[in-house]
Formats: sequence, C-alpha cells, structure tokens
Amino acid sequence: MATQLLKRRASQILSLANPNLGSPLSLARAFSSATAPIRATLFPGDGIGPEIAESVKQVFREAEVPIEWEEHYVGNQIDPRTQSFLTWESLESVRRNGVGLKGPMATPIGKGHRSLNLTLRKELNLYANVRPCYSLPGYKTRYDDVNLITIRENTEGEYSGLEHQLKGVVESLKYYSSGKLEGCEYLFNIKAHGRERVSAIHKANIMQKTDGLFLKCCREVAEKYPEITYEEVVIDNCCMMLVKNPALFDVLVMPNLYGDIISDLCAGLIGGLGLTPSCNIGEGGIALAEAVHGSAPDIAGKNVANPTALLLSSVTMLRHLNLHGEADRIQNAILSTIAEGKYRTADLGGSSTTTDFTKAICDHL
Repeated sequence: MATQLLKRRASQILSLANPNLGSPLSLARAFSSATAPIRATLFPGDGIGPEIAESVKQVFREAEVPIEWEEHYVGNQIDPRTQSFLTWESLESVRRNGVGLKGPMATPIGKGHRSLNLTLRKELNLYANVRPCYSLPGYKTRYDDVNLITIRENTEGEYSGLEHQLKGVVESLKYYSSGKLEGCEYLFNIKAHGRERVSAIHKANIMQKTDGLFLKCCREVAEKYPEITYEEVVIDNCCMMLVKNPALFDVLVMPNLYGDIISDLCAGLIGGLGLTPSCNIGEGGIALAEAVHGSAPDIAGKNVANPTALLLSSVTMLRHLNLHGEADRIQNAILSTIAEGKYRTADLGGSSTTTDFTKAICDHL
C-alpha cells in the first residue's frame, strides 16, 4: 500500500524539475482558453514579504503572465480552526486554486502561536519541499557550477510537533509512517529531467527504526529503477562532502530535519537563501512555491530587500502550470540582471533599491 501511495505522487513532482512535463492540474489548464487568467493564491507574508511580493506582481505584469492573484494576509488574531494566524479561508484558497506563492512568514521561537509554515504543511499535506540549487552566472561564490536538487520530506520526523514533559524530563518524538514517506517513489523519475543519481541522506546507524524505515522505502523503490544510480550517505558525512565538492551529488532526498539543514547548507554554496527557489508539493497536485529566507523585519519598509528568491520561486510555480515560455523569460531576465552587475541589492554586494532591481529585471524582459 505504501508503495502504491508513493507511486501516485510520482507525476505530481515531475513538472517542477522537468520543463517538458506538467502536473494533472497544469495539463488540464493547458486545454483551457489561452487568454483565461489562472487564479493563484498569494501570501505576501510578513516583514519584507509585501515588498518582494510587489516585485513579483510587477514582473508578472511586464511579462504578461496570465495569473490572477487571490491575496491572503497573515492576521493578528489566532484562528481556532488552524491554531495560527492563518485563517481557514486562506487555506481553502490554496486548495481551490491548486497553486500559490508564499512570501516569508515569521515563526515564533519557543513560544506563541503555531508556526505558520507548519500550519501550511500540515493542513495542505505539503509532503515534499523541493529546492533546485544552482550557481548563478556572473555571481561568484567559493564554488563553481553547483547544480543539484534537495528534496525534503516535509510533514513528519522531528517536526511532527509531538512533544511532552513529565517531571522535568522533556521528550520529543520522531515520527514516521511508511504510508506517508512521500519522498521516495517520484525521485526515481529523475531520468526524465536529466538527473541520473539519487542520494538518500540518513542517520540509520543511530536512528535504526525511524531512519531505517526511510531507507527501507527508498531501497524498495530503487530496486525497480536499476538505470538510476542509488546511494546512501550518512548525514554528517554528507555535510563534509558537500563542503568539499558539491559536484559529488545530483539529487538528495532526506527526512524532515536533515532536509531543513542540508537545503540551507546548499543555499550557502551558491550565495544564500536570498537566491534559492523553493516549491512545496502536496496532496492532489497542490504546488505552493515560497521564499525560504526570513522575514527580515529590520529592513522591512526600507526598499532594500532582494526579491530574487521569491521571483525564482514564482518561476517554479509557472513551470508547474505549464507556462514555460513566461517562466523562461522571467528566469533569464533575473539571471541577466544579476550577471550584468549594474543593479544589485546590498546582500549581493550592490547598492540598488528593491524598486531599481525590479525595474532592471523588467527592462531585461
């Protein structure tokens, strides 16, 4: 049963990394009127979120992308139905539209309301977080020609939130179920988008049952795809290998906590979270693209934020919708602007405002 469930998820992930394929949702839309706008949910988010979301809207208008935004904002009152500042209506918007884009949302540390990101993942069953990580032409870092994909199980593991305290002892449960380890079967369709190797990242030598179950699912699927090179790498060794030579990896799949750490490490290889696209895949083909960096309240409203990560994430959303022409134009305009070097925000070593940087991208369109 677990394998059958995982198999059904295979087609849903392909559209994200393969420009020649689409999700069931995008394929259905491909047959609709070419002029009819596609409704997509937009969460501008907190802090710098509204500013960089405005950049996306401006670039989409310039590129004549047929998207009609349905915006939902983080509230100031907890909705008892979601136990967070996200309302049930905002979640229903994503379910109804099947696609969305999310800016950064602040997460309380050790107290306060339920994490907004966790609410989205749990309520929408966004079981996989996919982050392409590639070097940007013209932007020099310590590493050249990085080109890999991290895929993180998004809803279970240490982030299940199953914690309790008894007489001064705190326990946190690491929970996995074979029927929900979604990150296995679809990985082995990577041949379709030019990838040939999968590395399963684990700590099964210590976490024998939980990480052992994760590896068991990966191995069962790998046996059916002998043309794909499959390997298993212990998490600590993986970190060392990535820092020494990122080219040793192609596609990395991992449980929740390891994926959170490794995906950020990989972002550091190419210049940081401000340059890294991300998309979450969920039940029924839902795709929620997002900027994974923080909300940066210290620079909010100062017109200095870098919108690159949210823009590149919006490109993954367009590919999910089969809007490849628009996606290519926007991605090329972003990369050209950064490579040119004339307009860069402070985090990229420049002094341009968010407005100037966005206008430069529009000019490249």
